[in-house]
Amino acid sequence: MPSEEFRPVYHPAGHDAELRFVVQELRAGRWVAMRNLLAGTADWAAWTRRTQVLAAVAAGTDTVRAWRSEEPHSLAATVMHARVAVERATRAHQKEHPQTAALWHEAWEACQVCAQQAPDDPVPWVCLLALAPLDRGQRMADHRLPPPGPMLFPGPWGLLAEVTKRDPANREAHQRMLQFVYARNERGALPEAVNYAHWAIVSAPSGSPVHTLPLYVRVERYRRERGQERALDMHWVTDDAIRDAQWALRNWFVPAHPADSARSADSAAPAESSLLDLSHLAHALWGAHQFQDAARVFRALGPYYAPLPWVRRLRGGQDDTTHAAQELFLQARARCLLGAPGS
Repeated sequence: MPSEEFRPVYHPAGHDAELRFVVQELRAGRWVAMRNLLAGTADWAAWTRRTQVLAAVAAGTDTVRAWRSEEPHSLAATVMHARVAVERATRAHQKEHPQTAALWHEAWEACQVCAQQAPDDPVPWVCLLALAPLDRGQRMADHRLPPPGPMLFPGPWGLLAEVTKRDPANREAHQRMLQFVYARNERGALPEAVNYAHWAIVSAPSGSPVHTLPLYVRVERYRRERGQERALDMHWVTDDAIRDAQWALRNWFVPAHPADSARSADSAAPAESSLLDLSHLAHALWGAHQFQDAARVFRALGPYYAPLPWVRRLRGGQDDTTHAAQELFLQARARCLLGAPGS
């Protein structure tokens, strides 16, 4: 059994201590800390990330509505209103709720208002990208524009361009595009997703989390192929799997985590690092038997972890998949840290 000395936790704010405090306040129904945090958020990457986390927490409450009623002219409150509306619409869509169409329309209108009032903000356009998978038939013209390059698909390229015009290499925008691919074409989604991920990383700057996109596609491929008779564990040690993991390590993790060192057991990820990105990279390197490199990423995760992608590796019959995923994470972490420099 894995050692109980290190029992990681999941928190939507990850390493962002300020955001963790605000999430706690938001869960208690208080919005002032959220307003103050967003007022002090200076760059679009952090703004996008923080508003996404806050919306996921606020979607089941009336806290943002209370904020807007107190400060109706607040741009941040307008952005959060759009964020929450989109979160509710996408959740309804996933559950096939009968009110999905009405919530979708409400969210789309909120995004339009937000884009008009905050013309420099990428988030309204990210939100519109998040709504695009709900249009499975691509009935809206914005969702079936010609692609910008060969081997790509008709899709919401204009929305993506609006985001990247305001925040080049926006992490969430590219993740939303992958979700659109999976919703658009169930049978052909994986080849399209592979092509999209590799198209995106070509232009992504050094240190951008966009370089982790191929790792997400690989996990999705594994999930879909589990029912087939094949040696699934070999999925992670193929030449292209190792290449994807090393690419993300060299082009995202190393430049974005300059404080990390193979000799430092206490190196922690910066506040802006996504737990999902770190978890996917640690998982990919572990699966590829790149244990020393994986140890560096596990150290950067520190006291945190994310259930994905570990839960995808579980076989059927697990009574508690969340606990089982955590146990698998602990086993992988222990294996990678064993004998690694600085351990």
